[in-house]
Amino acid sequence: MKIRIFLLKTILSLPNYLWRGWFVVLGTIFTLIFGLPVYLLSYRKKDYRYAYFFIRLWAYGIFYGMGFSYSFKNLSNSKLDVKQQYIIIANHTSAMDIMLMYILFPKHPICFVGKAEISKIPVLGLIYKRICILVDRSSPKSKMEVYTKCAQRLKEGNSIVIFPEGGVPDDTNIILDTFKKGAFVLSYKHRYPIAVYSIVGLKERFPFDNSKGYPGKISVFFNGILFPNSNTEDSKSRARASIKKTLTLYSQENKK
Repeated sequence: MKIRIFLLKTILSLPNYLWRGWFVVLGTIFTLIFGLPVYLLSYRKKDYRYAYFFIRLWAYGIFYGMGFSYSFKNLSNSKLDVKQQYIIIANHTSAMDIMLMYILFPKHPICFVGKAEISKIPVLGLIYKRICILVDRSSPKSKMEVYTKCAQRLKEGNSIVIFPEGGVPDDTNIILDTFKKGAFVLSYKHRYPIAVYSIVGLKERFPFDNSKGYPGKISVFFNGILFPNSNTEDSKSRARASIKKTLTLYSQENKK
């Protein structure tokens, strides 16, 4: 009986596995196409804006190639200043969040704070080390060094993307996990504003469970800007409350 149930679930999930296989194909193709110019142009920090053009092409190819599109809504009266660098935060529920963030910011070259272990992936790892800030979460020293590296990237004209949940919770019923303080401390210490975003739909449409998901439109909401605040706990609470409220209000609407 258990074998029959397993086989049935496998058969029903087959289209999803094939779709995820297409994701691997797309990722491989676009990484091979755009990887070399990104690698070469990211050698000198002043040329990163040129590398960023190819990074965004890579993101567009994968995001739209997987059958996704997105809508954008500003929930605040704020707008990003093209001459200002930001610490950008958002909820994190999918690998596709990465591609979406690159697409969203054509005039603000972004840099991710990411897991050091990803740098071990062949080809992708070489590029990843060049364009991202690596952190070994098992190393207190590495965690402390991130602040300095982020500050340097901001001074060089890049904005920093941080997912303050620090990862994706195993329990999919959690709407929004607790926030880490890093982004808010960085904002206060180095005097950069925080741009707050909410992403609705990728949790259902492209989860980390390869047997689930489907193409469709993703909803992106701009919640506004938080300015440097010595009370980092207050900033953290306000940001989390804002994102959670948005996710709660719009998640059901996005499923229609």
